[in-house]
Amino acid sequence: MIFKFLKYTRPIWYFNLKPSQDFGYFPTEEQLTENGFTFSKDLNYLSKDAQNRDLAWVAHNSGFINQRFESGLTIWNKANLPVIDEYRFMKKYLHPAWVFYTYIIRVLTFHNPFKETYCFLKNRKVKRVSFSNTIVKQNQYDEFESKLVSDNPKISVIIPTLNRYKYLRDVMLDLEKQTYKNFEVIVVDQTEPFQEEFYKNWNLDLIYWHQKEKALWKARNEAIEKASGDYILLYDDDSLIEADWIYEHLKCLDFFKADISSGVSLSVVGAKVPEHYNYFSWSSQLDTGNVLLKKEIFYKIGFFDLKFEKQRMGDGEFGLRCYLNGYKNISNCKAKRVHLKVSEGGLRQMGSWDGWRPKKLFGPRPVPSVLYLSRKYFGNSSTVYYIMNSILPSLIPYKFKGNRFLIFLSFLFLPLVLPLVVFQVFKSWKISSRMLS
Repeated sequence: MIFKFLKYTRPIWYFNLKPSQDFGYFPTEEQLTENGFTFSKDLNYLSKDAQNRDLAWVAHNSGFINQRFESGLTIWNKANLPVIDEYRFMKKYLHPAWVFYTYIIRVLTFHNPFKETYCFLKNRKVKRVSFSNTIVKQNQYDEFESKLVSDNPKISVIIPTLNRYKYLRDVMLDLEKQTYKNFEVIVVDQTEPFQEEFYKNWNLDLIYWHQKEKALWKARNEAIEKASGDYILLYDDDSLIEADWIYEHLKCLDFFKADISSGVSLSVVGAKVPEHYNYFSWSSQLDTGNVLLKKEIFYKIGFFDLKFEKQRMGDGEFGLRCYLNGYKNISNCKAKRVHLKVSEGGLRQMGSWDGWRPKKLFGPRPVPSVLYLSRKYFGNSSTVYYIMNSILPSLIPYKFKGNRFLIFLSFLFLPLVLPLVVFQVFKSWKISSRMLS
């Protein structure tokens, strides 16, 4: 873990765990210099180790990708950084609310309150840093002539669908317009009643079948097994894409010599790509609605875990498995999709679309698969922190999840609903224990 205090705010972040192969995720100062990049080192940290880690953090978040793929700064060894340096790091890069939250947790978990208070207050004037001025621009990307694209490998686009013919029609129209042509489309249709006539007269290499069981991960696994392409492109049935979507995914793999291209998602047609996704960087997620990867990966590390069926985070678990097994995953700002997140069909109908908001009053909170993933890979201690920093936002309806006033209200009303929340979490923990066993 690059800074210890991240365990309170990012307890299940991919990069907290050491992968089987480090591709320079957090570069050293020497590596940056060799590649012609100069990020300012913060000499206000007491520890030189903290200074180096801060520099590596800036480079990582600015999109520095060393294409030599050398091992970088070893951030997974235990480092006893001064507490005052830990607070400085938090103050520089996190919202003040998270810094205060960390301070409270530290005091309540029996760390020296005088020392914690001193270090907290000592950093009160530290200003929050934005990465907007340090973003690494891949200037050679636009002119890059991709040999992989020229080799014309076959792509298998996989789309599970349930009760969304209206939206699937637009998906098919977008795929017909793709500039890259060597691909097949595999649709696993779980709709009742099944409308076979929908699949007639498309100008696509189209394979489809009806799956009676409403099972998302089963559908994807079976489609991958039947795919004839060397690359799998996972897609959703309620999305819109541009004509160069497949081309940009392939080009990204080739340019970075990567194994996985994770595209970005927008929620509104014409919206700008969010700032933190508006440049190439190492990806800490895998979104099965917009990702291209080598088919061989599934046969080396396994397919999607069916324990996530009708629950959440099956794609997150697979992405974490890819990372731990040494596969390079690039966040690709060029491969965009608009995710409509329609209110009908899909996972909303077949199971738990929201990971932290139970459908029933006495249902588990969060969905048990969330704790299954967290406990399996990060352990019980990190999972407790994960629960603690996710509970308050989960008390607010999804459509208002970013409303700060409602978050504040949820904090005030937490004592009233605490017995119910504790029951819900205990129920989820118990179910996740059975999943683990």
